[in-house]
Amino acid sequence: MSPWILRGANASALSDKNPVNKRRDLIVLSALIEYPGLGLILFETGCAENIHVEWGAPLTDIFPRTEYSESQKLPAAIEATGNHISDVKAVIMGHLHLDHAGGLEHFAGTDVPIYTHEEELKHACWAVATGADLGVYMGHYLLLESLNWNTFNDSHLEIFQGISLHHLPGHTPGLCGMQINLQRDGTFIWTTDQFHFRENYELGHPHGALARDHNAWYRSLNTVRRLQRLYDAKLIFGHDKIVAMEYKNAQNFYQ
Repeated sequence: MSPWILRGANASALSDKNPVNKRRDLIVLSALIEYPGLGLILFETGCAENIHVEWGAPLTDIFPRTEYSESQKLPAAIEATGNHISDVKAVIMGHLHLDHAGGLEHFAGTDVPIYTHEEELKHACWAVATGADLGVYMGHYLLLESLNWNTFNDSHLEIFQGISLHHLPGHTPGLCGMQINLQRDGTFIWTTDQFHFRENYELGHPHGALARDHNAWYRSLNTVRRLQRLYDAKLIFGHDKIVAMEYKNAQNFYQ
């Protein structure tokens, strides 16, 4: 297990003469919401299409994209639902790391509002401009003059009726989880990378090198646990392929 994802993973003791390094496939996720009276809302956008140009080495070696077909590109994935990417009327960003925000390139030059927490946009710009956190943030998708940025600084915000954003700092300063209350299928919380995997949440096991604020991460863990109990919410984690495929294989859509 990568030390990026679980703190202490792949660490070995002197007494362990043959430590085993485990690998695990991750998934990159977006959510498409059909919202009555508005149209389509997109939660996060995935990576840039051409990461070999936009990321380059060594990032493509450290964070390799091992499976990527035409059908997995954002415009094609939206078309598979019977819609077009131009039908997206709003984009909600849980956070602005390169594997979640790279697809913002598709919205450059449009008036589609891009919603993100004020602290996240500030930190992303600082991280790139100074190089202090360059790599997990990249400049190619921030596009300050060609994206329609909309920020908020609430700790809890009902951005649309039935869709709430909860500020969950720790992994990044402005990370927000999305809670959506569905009439038939109940409440879902998209945790984005507050939790990469189920184990981060269930075991209370924080990230390794990808955590930025240890104490804030634990406070955010407790926030999500309270929300889950209160709403009996189903959780979708930032990169947990097993959990994501369980929901995807159970039914084609949720309502």
